[in-house]
Amino acid sequence: MFNILVADDDKNTRKLIETVLKKENYKVFLANNGLEALDVLESQQIDLIVLDVMMPEMDGYKFTETLRNADNDIPILMVSAKQLPTDRHKGFLVGTDDYITKPIDEEEMLLRIKALLRRFKIVNERKIVIGDVVLNYDSLSVTKNNKTEILPQKEFLLLFKLLSYPGKIFTRIQLMDEIWGMDTNSGWETVTVHIGRLRKRFENYKEFKIESVRGLGYRAVKTV
Repeated sequence: MFNILVADDDKNTRKLIETVLKKENYKVFLANNGLEALDVLESQQIDLIVLDVMMPEMDGYKFTETLRNADNDIPILMVSAKQLPTDRHKGFLVGTDDYITKPIDEEEMLLRIKALLRRFKIVNERKIVIGDVVLNYDSLSVTKNNKTEILPQKEFLLLFKLLSYPGKIFTRIQLMDEIWGMDTNSGWETVTVHIGRLRKRFENYKEFKIESVRGLGYRAVKTV
């Protein structure tokens, strides 16, 4: 069972979110503001935070910034009545993982929570399992049916990134910045070369494939 902290100064919103989450068998903890949320984190093991932006004492932006400055990477779903792009941008800049606007679409909220928990689990365990295939981040290895292959670092990181977000399209520039770093002297063609190597290496694997999305970039697709 996952533990979810809901921080919102509006009693009705807290109750609504609590009811929706409990129906999905999540254990829910409540806080009226950012300071109370910090107190909860000190006493409870929390897996994800649903966080309102506008709260007294400590708002959602300051709370998120405080956690990230302390190297706490717990996933945060920020909730706000503010719908301007600048408000969402501010949320992401301080470190939120996702952002939804009020009034809350309950189904969308649950889908986003499940996606965040899945990604956080992958990061924590540093492992991805797809059918009979296991990607182990610490050993840069891909194992299938007791056969293990160690990949060059960049190839592994590229594959791990794509398979951490199956179906999500990444541009070559995004992948360059993520895997090679913004200061690299390599061109975006490097991504194309590494994608080609990965396709060749895993061409007989039925568990996943890497697709090119014309004019956009690449995405990994799970096929089992």
